[in-house]
Amino acid sequence: MKSKSATTPFDVIAFDADDTLWHNEHIYLNTHDKFKQLLRQYHNEEWIDQRLHETEIRNLQHFGYGIKGFTLSMIETAIELSEGRVGGNEIQTIIEFGKAMTRAPVELLEGVAATIAQLAESYELLLITKGDLFDQEAKIARSGLGDYFRRIEVVSEKDVETYKRITAKHGIAPERFLMVGNSLKSDILPVVAIGGKAVYIPYKTTWIHERVAEEDLATKPYLTIQHISLLPALLNEMTPDVVD
Repeated sequence: MKSKSATTPFDVIAFDADDTLWHNEHIYLNTHDKFKQLLRQYHNEEWIDQRLHETEIRNLQHFGYGIKGFTLSMIETAIELSEGRVGGNEIQTIIEFGKAMTRAPVELLEGVAATIAQLAESYELLLITKGDLFDQEAKIARSGLGDYFRRIEVVSEKDVETYKRITAKHGIAPERFLMVGNSLKSDILPVVAIGGKAVYIPYKTTWIHERVAEEDLATKPYLTIQHISLLPALLNEMTPDVVD
């Protein structure tokens, strides 16, 4: 572990990956649009949206998060909405949608490369991302950021128990642990619940499953910045009780 001065507020800074370090949600949205166009002969777009979302949520317990689960949910939705009339060519098109998603370039958000490199000089960095192991490992490798992270955790869910397990596994005191991410549901609230600190960086779009009601955020101690490049300056100003 890197040596830290007495004024350093955290032992470990953990980052979410998708839509915190690199763009991700737009890949799903673009594919979702293609899927709606493919099935518009069967139903209107609003109904296709609703049924695909319901299928995705229902299938999380079976396939988890990620492109493979999304592709299987598209296929299942196509079969259901067409009442079994969807053809082999259309199923193959959906499969190709999924393959194209796995080949999508990893586009870092502005300021990410410089900020991560800067913070890695003073802090031990941890990457915590949920999704398919193969897909997430491939994105991390293509991102060029992998060497900056001492530890990488690909998890099936980000909840209180997950963060408890990770901090215990790596011997991190929750009060000396900071999580940075774009999802209030997955990156912020569970960390606050275990006594850790959290910095929220909003992304331009949020998957409906990750949205949190305003009343659930009341009195929750976390900080918000609009751009990752602001994080080093924020850390310089922070003491461990800033977000208490």
